[in-house]
Amino acid sequence: MADFDLEALSIKELKQVQKAVAKAISSYEDRQRAEARSKLEAVARQLGNTLALLISSEVKVTRAPATAKYRHPENPALTWSGRGRKSHWFVDALSRSGSANDLEIA
Repeated sequence: MADFDLEALSIKELKQVQKAVAKAISSYEDRQRAEARSKLEAVARQLGNTLALLISSEVKVTRAPATAKYRHPENPALTWSGRGRKSHWFVDALSRSGSANDLEIA
């Protein structure tokens, strides 16, 4: 490794050295990752699998948007599906009428 007298370098030269070091570090890390990946792929092949199959994450299943099940008696734009927390208007309407059946969408 070459010896540098960093004190003798100008700010421009120091920034060039800094960029060169960052690039060298990034390149080194990329090579290490590629080497590790090839080793893991070889082990996976020996076991009769592929690396992609072994490291694939489970597919997250999302629910379809819920359809409205209840409607506000005075403002039909306010609806609630019956999933999750009860809407404030739903709780208020229940306290007044006492029945969720009255709020159901026919």
